[in-house]
Amino acid sequence: MKLLVISCDVVARPVYLNAARSPHVVDIRLFARGLHNEPIKLRDILQREIDAVEPGYDAIVLGYGLCGGATAGIVARATPVVLPRAHDCITLFLGDRERYASEFGASTTYWYVNDQVERNQGYNAKSIGLGVSGDADDDMDAIRAEYVEKYGEDNADYLMEVMGAWKSHYQRAAFVQMGVADETASAAYAREQADRRGWAFDQMEGSMVLLRKLVYGEWDDDMLVLQPGERLAMSWDEGVVKAVPAA
Repeated sequence: MKLLVISCDVVARPVYLNAARSPHVVDIRLFARGLHNEPIKLRDILQREIDAVEPGYDAIVLGYGLCGGATAGIVARATPVVLPRAHDCITLFLGDRERYASEFGASTTYWYVNDQVERNQGYNAKSIGLGVSGDADDDMDAIRAEYVEKYGEDNADYLMEVMGAWKSHYQRAAFVQMGVADETASAAYAREQADRRGWAFDQMEGSMVLLRKLVYGEWDDDMLVLQPGERLAMSWDEGVVKAVPAA
């Protein structure tokens, strides 16, 4: 088969590794993780990419989960679209939905992975982790100035208060080690952030099972395959996502 992988850059190294080992011909297009902050924009970008895919690909593979609803509503056109049954990229790093569920049931965790830490330079430092909100205290003045310009003084102060409150919602930082590259510096950074905020810290082994299945074309029950004319919808159950008629 010939596959086109459209993926978040937070899984860049694992995707490239599995593409190199895949029995299929694999092309890759990456998009910055910061787009998750604007789910509708991300959905529009992904749909445009899907709509513009040239003939010759047997399937389009999405290196995304549901991602805050960003992929809900995506429609397969002339080419099938495949993605994992996952709430977000953390499931991809942990390797299955069951492990994801157990981790999220244990404590409120702010997640770090190597690709995001090392690719953080050059865009929105406050999105460095895989938690809900920001990470760069040193950038707070610039962020507040932007909010004042957009929303006014009072609203800016409220938003800054909310941004600060998120830290108290987390109890742990976790670095997921994928073993694709030297992750020493990224893991040390994650531990440093945890220590600075008084969080517990864990470093755990990740799994590339789901990413390998995606890129190898092993599309079992862990994957959703949208056939041409089908739309992705939330399933509100353990399956996470489902296919419905586009109309």
